[in-house]
Amino acid sequence: MVSAVATQLLLFLVVVNLIPSTPIVEETPFQAPDAGLRPAQGKSRKRVFPVPHTQEPNPISEAYSYCNTPNRTEQAWEGHSPADYKLLSVQVMIRHGDRYPLYSIPKTKRPAIDCTLSVSRKPSHPLLNSFISHMGQGGLGIWESPLSSVPRLPNHSACEMGELTQTGVVQHLRNGQLLHQAYKRHNLLPSSWSPRQVWLETTGKSRTLQSGLALLYGFLPNFDWKKLTVHHQWSTLFCGSACDCPARNRYLEEEQRRQYRLRVADMELERTYVDMARTLGVPTRQLRAANPIDSLLCHLCHGLSFPCISMVVGSTSGCLTMAQFAVIRRQQLDDEVDRRRVGLYRKYAILAMYPYLNRTATKMERVAKGSEAGRQPRASGEEVFTLSSAHDVTMAPLLSALGLDEARFPRFAARVVFELWKSPKMTQGQLKKRAGKGERLKERDGEPFIRVLYNGEDVTFHTTFCRSLDHHVSLPLCPLKNFLSFVRRDMFSVVNATSYQEACYRRFG
Repeated sequence: MVSAVATQLLLFLVVVNLIPSTPIVEETPFQAPDAGLRPAQGKSRKRVFPVPHTQEPNPISEAYSYCNTPNRTEQAWEGHSPADYKLLSVQVMIRHGDRYPLYSIPKTKRPAIDCTLSVSRKPSHPLLNSFISHMGQGGLGIWESPLSSVPRLPNHSACEMGELTQTGVVQHLRNGQLLHQAYKRHNLLPSSWSPRQVWLETTGKSRTLQSGLALLYGFLPNFDWKKLTVHHQWSTLFCGSACDCPARNRYLEEEQRRQYRLRVADMELERTYVDMARTLGVPTRQLRAANPIDSLLCHLCHGLSFPCISMVVGSTSGCLTMAQFAVIRRQQLDDEVDRRRVGLYRKYAILAMYPYLNRTATKMERVAKGSEAGRQPRASGEEVFTLSSAHDVTMAPLLSALGLDEARFPRFAARVVFELWKSPKMTQGQLKKRAGKGERLKERDGEPFIRVLYNGEDVTFHTTFCRSLDHHVSLPLCPLKNFLSFVRRDMFSVVNATSYQEACYRRFG
């Protein structure tokens, strides 16, 4: 399991974004405006790269981006491929949607937010009403313990700590609808899909379960509960039976010490905490322990004034300010720069996410082999749509393990998508050309390729395993074999090992 020290470190990372906003160039993707979705015309034949900003990120604008308020057009490059490529499978990891704070600020009122669902309250969604109704039939599904006792909808008029809000539900209804539009023309799932073809897994927290159900409903409206099994992941790392890794926790403890040293050396941050504690009339240590940025972000995302404290009934003695919030955010952004420079977190991430990446690679390889010419397909089909509903402490190390060090820290309702594609069968001329290069080809069947997308942006050629192919324009997608080699061997070079077992149990020092 993740150690207590790991949990403490990652809580500090709850709102850090890793890079500023990156607009997209080239062609028009799928879009998800408030009123619905609009598909692009035709298939993308070009790679898509973010255009990097050179200016320093603004802490306040970064915070609003983290909120991911569902009131704007969403870009989505999922489902794009060169002509005649066939989509074989999709695996998605999401972070839960907008939630109520996990901490309360001493001597202040908790944010007044209603966590029941109502179509008359903004933000809303055209599918919200039918989603609420459909969740009432959830008893027909199969639930791994202890998920059957977790509520399928947020249901408190005064939100409980960490509870998913209506904003969070709407965020994932939109995500699901967006993926539905992106993949429907590829016939990813037949109308008579089998229970084996759809896999949903989640941690035991209500906010991840409810987020996963919202996205699945947007993707498969009115899905058949009798076909669905909801699987439980006991670890936030989704590491299953391969969670034991002593070296992983040692790297994380070293990373925590690095973060602590940087934080205590920041005099502006220290003065800010002292000022905030003085305003509230509490010890500085108590305020730090309350992780005030978590609650302040909730105020910001929901358009609420920052908390004030009243010493006498009817009077206000002081309020927390946007300037104080900006200082904490700035330090977190500074920390991300230092984290990438030092590299300890990357080593932790490699070991933390190997089990999940290995499962992902194994599923892709199985689907790819099942699609080969002459193979008899399974009667129940392969897992063609997998959804893992997780936390920021899951997705942040996933991005780092993939080598996406410049990616933003996971906002609310962030998504990472792995697409498996198969190229068209080769022509006789292509076969001769490749045979002339010494390649042995068994038949004319197409080859498997992978795409990786983060919040709708194609980041495939920014990953460690495909970055070297950046300039090979004759190869429009990344070969699956690159990903398989990365997961099973190459990724461990970061920790000077050749396998997960060696990396986890090798003696330090």
